[in-house]
Amino acid sequence: MSMFSHENIKFDVLKERAYNMRWAEVEEGIIPLTSADLDFPVAPEIVEDLIDYIKEGYFSYTPKLGLPKCKQSIANALKRRKNVNVNPELVLPIDSVARGMFIIAEAVLSPGDEVIVFDPVDYLFKESVVVAGATPVLYPIELDVQGNIRLDKLEDYITEKTKMICFCNPHNPLGKLYPMKDLDGLLKLAEKYDLWIMNDEIWSDIVYEGEKFNSLLELGNERNKKTISVYGFSKSFGIAGLRAGCIYVQDEEIFKKIVDKAHVISTAGGITSLSQIAIIACMDKCYYWLDEFMKHLEKNRDYALERINAMPKISCNKPQATFLLFPDIRETGMDSDSFVKYLKDEHQLLIVPGSSDFFGPGSEGHVRITFSTSFEILKEGLDRLENALKALNK
Repeated sequence: MSMFSHENIKFDVLKERAYNMRWAEVEEGIIPLTSADLDFPVAPEIVEDLIDYIKEGYFSYTPKLGLPKCKQSIANALKRRKNVNVNPELVLPIDSVARGMFIIAEAVLSPGDEVIVFDPVDYLFKESVVVAGATPVLYPIELDVQGNIRLDKLEDYITEKTKMICFCNPHNPLGKLYPMKDLDGLLKLAEKYDLWIMNDEIWSDIVYEGEKFNSLLELGNERNKKTISVYGFSKSFGIAGLRAGCIYVQDEEIFKKIVDKAHVISTAGGITSLSQIAIIACMDKCYYWLDEFMKHLEKNRDYALERINAMPKISCNKPQATFLLFPDIRETGMDSDSFVKYLKDEHQLLIVPGSSDFFGPGSEGHVRITFSTSFEILKEGLDRLENALKALNK
């Protein structure tokens, strides 16, 4: 039986444990293709290593800056998988990418600062900026003729108050990758105006055959002294509940500020020992699992695209990365929230609306569909979507 077969999903467990708009929060009979989480059990090596650690019966304090082996495993994997050179001493394991984003914002921003946030993009960028007392300035996303996110108008949004650019690579929810020439242009802009970059690469493992993920850090450590990167393990390895992420930088001074704002020295903040054991297992032992997962995701993606683009009043671009689709539903004449409510109430399918609350005002007229599930669940969900759209035509 394949690791990613329908039979391998433990729905009884998901209905007890899978929260955040997923199986544990929906009524019986509703299919949730919502939060960016996995329906499949994690790789067995993660479970085995956690059990081995637990069996000894000790849950002692860990080093305040993280287990050295955890930091080294992250640095090794970044080099091996992404051609990125990171000093393990400048890696801070932290309790989730979300927490990492808030730490970064608090470390470099002050009230009165402005921060460029792409629109649409995951809401955590804007939230982290606001909590730090700064002002988000929305940069409306446009695509060029090649389907890439245009960065040529970004400079128009920079003012004397601009302090940072928030950068999501690969992009959530559009599933877009950035060519190296655009990354070079972004760094030149940051260098010209002395800007920080919050560089979110949590989706950088979920990249499809024939596509290439390029990291800002491939352009050299010297050019990235003001780039602060966050990376996590929930999308690639399914350990969201362990709240495992990390921050890494190329400069010791900013690392000290990150450590200060993370409150790890006082032990008020930090990551658990169990989370770090899981990270080590992911980085050292489980990329084979991820590679098989990608084959499954690619089949799901291609099937979903073919189905959706054959349905009335909906269309969808092909994501290069992520396990997310972001279809355009404007032809239905409904706004995103109303369409999502209609699907849930009338057709027992729950997806995420394109709205200011989730992705910014630029996401209106779209919805987000997650396909990190079995083919069977995806097919049933798409059947319900198709029936819902056909019913609108009657």
